[in-house]
Amino acid sequence: MKKEFNHKAVMKLLFIIYMCVLVYIVFFAEAMGRTPQDGYVYNLTPLKEIKRFMRYIWDNDALGSAARLNIFGNIIAFIPFGIYLPYTSESKLGFISTFLYTFSLSLTIELVQLITKVGSCDVDDIILNTLGGVIGYILWYIYTKLRKK
Repeated sequence: MKKEFNHKAVMKLLFIIYMCVLVYIVFFAEAMGRTPQDGYVYNLTPLKEIKRFMRYIWDNDALGSAARLNIFGNIIAFIPFGIYLPYTSESKLGFISTFLYTFSLSLTIELVQLITKVGSCDVDDIILNTLGGVIGYILWYIYTKLRKK
């Protein structure tokens, strides 16, 4: 008797591993500046840090590589979430639900960083993380449409 490969179970396992890695990077990776701060570090002005980082990149500033890592790292970190969430959910979450779950997870992460004084609480991170989740969902959606053909 031949056993059938369970793709859904593998994807759920990968999702759990992804979430563990994400939690580690966001809260514990000292190389990413995840050490307790003496005071609160936060930005509540939308696009403030994104604009500053884009200037570093456009001006070929010495901080350009750190700026690229921040912007693209925040986006890329949440692309898997936007893919895994609709794929592993029983109800096949749509765009709005995936958007809201991604936004909520990112908001929760930023609030925990603020409360624990680990890293910084940045509204721009929420924007970039949510964009990453949306990109992930779009990639998943395109994949499902191409697969049906």
